[in-house]
Amino acid sequence: MFKRKIHIAIFASGTGSNAVKIIDFFKEEKNISFSVLSNKKDAPVLEKAQNLGVETFTFNRDEFFKQEEVLNYLKSKQTTLVVLAGFLWLVPSNIIKNFTNRIINIHPALLPKYGGKGMYGMKVHQAVVENKEKESGITIHYVDEQYDHGTVILQEKCIVEEKDTPEDVAQKIHQLEHYHYPRVVEAILNMM
Repeated sequence: MFKRKIHIAIFASGTGSNAVKIIDFFKEEKNISFSVLSNKKDAPVLEKAQNLGVETFTFNRDEFFKQEEVLNYLKSKQTTLVVLAGFLWLVPSNIIKNFTNRIINIHPALLPKYGGKGMYGMKVHQAVVENKEKESGITIHYVDEQYDHGTVILQEKCIVEEKDTPEDVAQKIHQLEHYHYPRVVEAILNMM
């Protein structure tokens, strides 16, 4: 039970399964509020968030990279923690500077393998299978000014069988993400 008011801003570009899992994990916490921010006005995560009673905010490339719209929104909400959940843009330095060690990301591979620009979602799982990796997993890390680079908070592994398709690997990764990401968010909030 958190005694202070906490606001978590979740950035997502797609379906938002991790965003929903995190929001659901904290549903009994009266002092935690959420907002979901997206760079895609038609991202399925927005409707899911609205159905959960969570405020949403969309923005374009200019508002994110050249203006202070997104930063001002985060400040107006007195954001405690920024959580990237399938958000594909590099976070600009003005947001990183204002939220130092308060922005985290989840990547569907064991970084530093299969990280960097363009490595997301099924592209990662496809590469893992093509390279005949014996294991894959998730990396939860702090965000800095490079793709998939900041200090690692947690890595969890899963076995990749020879017969596994990229879709099979994706399913294993989702299970790890959905279990661990909300718990890492909770642990970070407890340390703040």
